[in-house]
Amino acid sequence: MASKQPIPDSTDRSELDSGSNDVRDAEYMRRALALAQQGWGQTAPNPMVGAVVVRDGVVVGEGFHARYGEAHAEVVALKAAGDRAQGSTMYVTLEPCNHFGKTPPCTETIIQARVSRVVIAAADPTALAGGGARHLADYGVRVDFGVEEAAALELNAPFFFAATNPNRPWVTLKLALSSDGKMNDPSGEHRWISNEQSRAEVQRLRANVDAIAVGLGTVRADDPQLTARGPIRPRIAPLRVVFDRDAETPLESNLVRTARQTPTAIFAHHPAITRLAALHNAGVDVFEAEDLPDALEALHGFELQHLLVEGGARVAQEFLKRKLVDRLIIFHSPITLGTNALSPFDGFQSDFREWLASLPIIRRAELGEDVMSVFAMREA
Repeated sequence: MASKQPIPDSTDRSELDSGSNDVRDAEYMRRALALAQQGWGQTAPNPMVGAVVVRDGVVVGEGFHARYGEAHAEVVALKAAGDRAQGSTMYVTLEPCNHFGKTPPCTETIIQARVSRVVIAAADPTALAGGGARHLADYGVRVDFGVEEAAALELNAPFFFAATNPNRPWVTLKLALSSDGKMNDPSGEHRWISNEQSRAEVQRLRANVDAIAVGLGTVRADDPQLTARGPIRPRIAPLRVVFDRDAETPLESNLVRTARQTPTAIFAHHPAITRLAALHNAGVDVFEAEDLPDALEALHGFELQHLLVEGGARVAQEFLKRKLVDRLIIFHSPITLGTNALSPFDGFQSDFREWLASLPIIRRAELGEDVMSVFAMREA
């Protein structure tokens, strides 16, 4: 049901949302949310948005924001609807924009199409684009808020977080764990803990983030590429980040050798001049950071909304202990690695299984014999 919440411009909105009076509102909005996800990896720094136009109980148009700089979801859906948009209801996952940016205001297109009602999942939190609901209401359009709001906030959690948190990006920590909670194999028998299906999902996740980070230990042990290599190719390749206190990332590593093709940054604490010069000559950007929060503040300053942290164990421990994780994604494998393997939960006072059981689960999926769980460390 639609909720009555304050709108971004702080104007009383009580006359805007008389409430959802049809259980089908949620169904149409879920369709809009599914459409929005088709913009995965293509819309940043804009959010993913979907829209559905319904007249007399029939869907007459639908669309999504396919790529940054291109037409917004509302415009695409109204174009598909044509003259049938008159007197219709539009379902849109984010409050229509009310400003000129890369495209004209969506509110004007909605008004010109003579849409009667607009159902919005979530208000736009930005001062620049917000205010669309008020503008629509001023022109006689009925506006309802809050249908499937939680799902809409989760879909674009980094975008909403960026609007109200000036110190760091939204952080997703991804871990591949054995059945006994370990994340490396000291014997070298298992190069991969997770299976191919899990690794394919990681590639999909990478396609929708602004940066991918690891620690020096992971660089030395795995020599990763940290690129999105699945079927979804991101509009902009994620920045590759290494937390490396003394800037000791090997010059022969994949990250350094390909730094001129894919942006790569190292955060170090007072690195030696010789290391700075060598890395700089290879195309790597090195930034000084006193600690992890300092590095995250710098990343936020680069206008990065979403950081995916992929390990290793010590980096994961640091993020968890400092409470800098917003979403925790764990790929559980049936493999057992034993007590000599490292765990990101070493040093925790409570058993990690009990701790995980206490966290809300956003999503859970079986990927072959692996199980992926997405835990919420904070609300979206």
